[in-house]
Amino acid sequence: MFEATELNHRNQRTEKLWRLLFLMMTLLLILPVAVILTVLVVKGGPSLSIDFLFTEPTQGMTAGGILPALVGTVWLVVVALIASVPIGVAAALYLSEYAPDNWLTRIINLAIINLAGVPSIVHALFGVGAFVAFFRFGTSILAASLTLAVMTLPVVIVSTREALKAVPQAFREACWNMGATRWQTIRKVVLPNSVSGILTGVILEVSRTAGETAPIMFTGAAFFLPFLPQSVYDQTMALSLHLFVVSTQVPDVPEGLPFGVALVLIGLVLSMNAVSIGFRMVLRGKKKW
Repeated sequence: MFEATELNHRNQRTEKLWRLLFLMMTLLLILPVAVILTVLVVKGGPSLSIDFLFTEPTQGMTAGGILPALVGTVWLVVVALIASVPIGVAAALYLSEYAPDNWLTRIINLAIINLAGVPSIVHALFGVGAFVAFFRFGTSILAASLTLAVMTLPVVIVSTREALKAVPQAFREACWNMGATRWQTIRKVVLPNSVSGILTGVILEVSRTAGETAPIMFTGAAFFLPFLPQSVYDQTMALSLHLFVVSTQVPDVPEGLPFGVALVLIGLVLSMNAVSIGFRMVLRGKKKW
């Protein structure tokens, strides 16, 4: 029977101290989120009702509901996902599976990194020049969503590349030895085993897309439109812009109204993320490794 030495006791004490330190750091990260959610629930919870969610703003946006902003946010997120996810996944597939390591791919990788660091207001000005003026989409859901898609492309590309790299190289080599082409290997083996990681990027994109204000303020979001959009060429209200407006631009707003809008926005993002996470868990359970 072995007895613990002084060195073993010292190592155990050191491990406990590090564990306590990491626990404290985790709590410090969680605490602000918990405080924010608590404030929103306490101050914004009384404003939530069926009428608040399913009616239009009235009395100069000091009363009524947020239905146009809620529906408009869903429009913006869905169209941005449709535009960015296929392009981002395709770009990541090319860079990871096809592109050689040369000066061109290094420039492309550098451009992706730089694009991720561009402020959102710069993306807004790009969207105005490219989609509103040049392509003549006007101030519309389409122009705003494409601006958001460009802004979030680096997230999709980087997360997809990391997911593709996580698939063991032995899987590819086994397929090639069986006579499969590179595309057959990607379609039948690589993508099915990396789709859960790709969804991680989609989850991050949903969170950022729903909460952005500057890119949509100049390209498609309206200050006040008490009706629902009928197509991607219409303008729309959005929860993020509506929250900014009722918090800073509209006088005599009830105190709980901005908190209620913020609570709905966070709830919408969490709901979309929950669906994506659930789908990702199902796909992850089907992995062969």
